[in-house]
Amino acid sequence: MACRWRRADDVWKQVGPCQPVSSTVLQLGCGRSHSVKGKEWYQADEIAEAYDDKRFSGGGQFIDRREKAAVLNALGPVEEKSILEVACGTGRFTVMLAREGADVVGLDVSGPMLQQGKRKAAATGVDETVEFMRGDAARLPFPDDHFDAVFAMRFFHLADRPVTFLREIKRVSKGPVLFDTFNSQSARVVYNWLLPMGSRLYSRSDVDALLADAGLELVDEKHDFVLPYGFYRGLPESIASPFRQVDEGLGSTGLGDALASVSYWQTTDAEE
Repeated sequence: MACRWRRADDVWKQVGPCQPVSSTVLQLGCGRSHSVKGKEWYQADEIAEAYDDKRFSGGGQFIDRREKAAVLNALGPVEEKSILEVACGTGRFTVMLAREGADVVGLDVSGPMLQQGKRKAAATGVDETVEFMRGDAARLPFPDDHFDAVFAMRFFHLADRPVTFLREIKRVSKGPVLFDTFNSQSARVVYNWLLPMGSRLYSRSDVDALLADAGLELVDEKHDFVLPYGFYRGLPESIASPFRQVDEGLGSTGLGDALASVSYWQTTDAEE
């Protein structure tokens, strides 16, 4: 359902009735800009069109499956829950949650990415229950405690001021807040400097400080991929499969968490 809201004196007020949407892409005024790496790069049609195939085909399918499992495990049963995905990109998770029965809003700064998400929703028959919105993740167009859960995947490595975004995500969630980070003491360090935009890497102390500054409390954490994402994306699935088995074996040992390149953080409001 789409609702019209207006912000005045830092208070959100509903100014119109909620109406059903059909996988609509809405563009919102973003106001003051906050820095996100690659903001312009993700506006290109050719980047959006190739995004999923480049990252989640072949060996990248192991990444796709693991990330989707992380989201579902953290959010629990989502049927009839209202969920916001920040930086939804091409709608991989947005569409997945809609298929699970959630009422989902996907927000992203890139119009071409959102168009990919809209096509994906239509192709899977959930375009009546998904709303895509173009907007600024640092100034979300929703009142406080509006969603049952909010999450952002593959976003915080691009944020120059992550606490600004995390506070805003916390503000609109009355339940879990989930996000992921890439880790500074992992194999990702080896090729991070080769990436076109670089990537913000986090230590455990960085994450602890981020949660404290945002007023969030850690509920659960999962760590994975001793072999970083870039390794899997360059391999066919059949060749990547035995490496993934070894990776999962290493992950189950005492060294697994320390060497993992990615972490999934499930949090909640520290005051509740």
